[in-house]
Amino acid sequence: MSDVIEKAVAALSAKLGDGFDGIAKFVIEGEGAIMLDASGARAGDEEADVTLTADADVFAAILSGELGATGAYMSGKLRIDGSLPTAMRLGSALA
Repeated sequence: MSDVIEKAVAALSAKLGDGFDGIAKFVIEGEGAIMLDASGARAGDEEADVTLTADADVFAAILSGELGATGAYMSGKLRIDGSLPTAMRLGSALA
């Protein structure tokens, strides 16, 4: 597992606490993927209700609060494939 993925899993686990109501996947380009579900965050690349794709810098900015997920999506820095309602719930959970 890459260092970026390992740090991202830790940061997402801290933000989500008891997990996420749904199944989401974050793909960090060039690094790997993270699954988010009721169990919490973990490295993995499985089927999900929604897949969010960004580069490592954008992902880090979203996690730190420097960049909102909605703003990243609207500017084309974050791509979403799948359920938009699930993506919106995830964006709220990360805020």
